[in-house]
Amino acid sequence: MRAMTVVPGKAGSASVGEVAEPPEADGTMLVEGVLAGICGTDLELVAGEFGSGRAGADRLVLGHESLGQVLKAPPGSGFSSGDLVAGIVRRPDPEPCPACARGEWDFCRNGLYTERGIKGDDGYGAERWRVDPYFAVRVPAELGRLGVLVEPASILTKAWEQVDHVGGRSWYEPKQVLVTGAGPIGLLAALVAAQRGYDVHVLDRSDEGPKPQLVRDLGGTFLTDLSELQVQPDVVIEATGAGPVVVEAAKLLAPAGVMCLAGISPGPASIDVQMDALVRQLVVRNAALVGTVNAAKRHYADAVDVLLAADKSWLERLITRTVPLSDWPSALTKKPDDIKVVVDLRA
Repeated sequence: MRAMTVVPGKAGSASVGEVAEPPEADGTMLVEGVLAGICGTDLELVAGEFGSGRAGADRLVLGHESLGQVLKAPPGSGFSSGDLVAGIVRRPDPEPCPACARGEWDFCRNGLYTERGIKGDDGYGAERWRVDPYFAVRVPAELGRLGVLVEPASILTKAWEQVDHVGGRSWYEPKQVLVTGAGPIGLLAALVAAQRGYDVHVLDRSDEGPKPQLVRDLGGTFLTDLSELQVQPDVVIEATGAGPVVVEAAKLLAPAGVMCLAGISPGPASIDVQMDALVRQLVVRNAALVGTVNAAKRHYADAVDVLLAADKSWLERLITRTVPLSDWPSALTKKPDDIKVVVDLRA
């Protein structure tokens, strides 16, 4: 069968690979691949910057943002043929560490976890894949193809959970939210903030294309420079990973404010920072910076709720391009108006 494959560690090796049928060891539920989303992690994997396949395998099947349709499900699994599902990405380590043992594998302490399509295991970017029912999330039929947004949305439901935990150390009633970066992660962060009733401000370096209107349709304010921000943010969701943006946004935090770092810069570039001054501002304001990555099972369920509550036409506009599996490497070349690009695994 066909799949989205790369040779781990080898740049430019993306291809439509022929791979064996998914082994039963992957799980008792057989799923037909419907869509796979492309994100920055996939670009880094294709660039050979990191990633690893199964033991002894020459190629890695990509695809961690998934949508599939159940072909066969075991009795008592809670799933039936025809159900739409999204696959959870991370698997707990075999030890397990204290976090993994409690279902918090996104906080794995020893790094021995595996991740479908990223680290030590094949992903969901294939015509068929298998998954243990425990690691599958039901996608309501009314979401349809928008179910491919469940995994990226889970990153934000976790991020907001972490913000709530940190903010809850004192009196906590945020009103002003700044999101830096208007890619899929930033826009989904803004969606959650808008659903919570916050005043949303989204920063992006370009006001070309559909992003400004998507922000405005959430009731938010679109900015191209932090100097345009007229409020002091109680919460910052940082989705660019760009050092200068992180530093400047951190300086703006309100007293007891929280910045959640959800983006990683693709480059190793360093920046000059007056660290003493930044630390002083954070300390005297009781402000906090917290990083977040991946998601646990509950965050996927929360993501489904977020998507169900959203305007479906707004979500549809996030998916700006669909490419066939037969030509999936073309999804790796970003076009000016691209937000979320997905691969049709049936084409």
